[in-house]
Amino acid sequence: MAISLQKGQRINLEKDGGGELSQMCVGVNWGAIEGKGLFGGKKKEAVDLDASCVTFDANKQALEIVYFGQLRGQGIHHSGDDRTGDMDGDDGLDNEVIMVNLNEVSPAVEQIIFVLNSFQGHDFKTIPFASIRLYEGTPSRVDNIHAKFDIANDPQFAGSVSMVLGKLYKNNGKWKFTAIGETTRDRELKNTIQTVQTQFL
Repeated sequence: MAISLQKGQRINLEKDGGGELSQMCVGVNWGAIEGKGLFGGKKKEAVDLDASCVTFDANKQALEIVYFGQLRGQGIHHSGDDRTGDMDGDDGLDNEVIMVNLNEVSPAVEQIIFVLNSFQGHDFKTIPFASIRLYEGTPSRVDNIHAKFDIANDPQFAGSVSMVLGKLYKNNGKWKFTAIGETTRDRELKNTIQTVQTQFL
């Protein structure tokens, strides 16, 4: 059963049947905004959310950024840019997924920070069924959900267009995950990364 993530909550990365989890996904799911069209009809407004991650070394220096413009890093793969969200309702799959193979990540990496930006400035609160989940599987297959954020229904995310989701970090040689769930005032990814470096490492 998935844990509903709370700020500062730590999660041990273990497989459902026991043993350390070496491969995981961070997925973001969201829908298009339903508005009013001409003559009282309805129309869907596309929403472009961007999931990204940044790796940092022991000196808190950024090593790699994996995002829609750079889909691959060492041991990290981004599923690709989704610029619309689900136009016909929730299909049950994530629109953007970042896959991490911890066995292939550079030994120099001590932390991996995951962030989310609303590219066109849509308020998180206005986006239908927006959520983030941490799971075992692939972009097209979910094997076991470990934890999730419900962005759409949590009032703390209202009025925001960017947030720091959480971080993977090494502790005594083992990887753990901490939920951060903090919104920022940043409008662009580069500014969100600067905020991460000054506040969340």
